[in-house]
Amino acid sequence: MFSHLMIGAHDIPAAKAFYDAALGTLGAAPGIIDARGRAIYRHNGGTLMVSIPIDGEPATHANGGTIGFAAAGPAEVDAFYAAAIAHGGAPCVHAPETRDTPSGTLYVGYLRDPTGNKLCILHRTAPAV
Repeated sequence: MFSHLMIGAHDIPAAKAFYDAALGTLGAAPGIIDARGRAIYRHNGGTLMVSIPIDGEPATHANGGTIGFAAAGPAEVDAFYAAAIAHGGAPCVHAPETRDTPSGTLYVGYLRDPTGNKLCILHRTAPAV
């Protein structure tokens, strides 16, 4: 359904360090910086781009929005969360935990990137019955 995701940032080098570390735990290569100064990540068919807003206004995060990243297992969730916090992220909602939901059992953690974008790192441990 989606071709890519673009988010704003105040500081591209800080954002790149953050996403290089966090996404690296999922097996993604470090981002590349394109001619427009955007950090670009491609992994498992998905594309994430991080950019200074092109309209010159400050970067802001979506109120109520969350960007979800899939992990292969609980260890990847924990590694992503730890790397993200170590590289300028901030805890948000809760640290990784197991949660039973109508869509199945999840191992999930929430945090914010250096710009304030809300991120979720998630592994589906068991499908809904």
